[in-house]
Amino acid sequence: MTTVTYSIPNISCMHCVHTIQTEVGDLEGVASVVANKDNRTATITFNEPATEEKIKALLAEINYPVAN
Repeated sequence: MTTVTYSIPNISCMHCVHTIQTEVGDLEGVASVVANKDNRTATITFNEPATEEKIKALLAEINYPVAN
């Protein structure tokens, strides 16, 4: 199991939090997603077949790209 925390500057409200948690949570292999609007982060725990690349691509696709 791998856990990563990403900085996501576009998080501004609870709707953003819900969208990220729902969309990323539906990705196969993702065990948990905790988005935080106050510090604009998302902590994601996952196993294969989910990968950091797939998670980052999905976040970008739903307009919540990870900060570089």
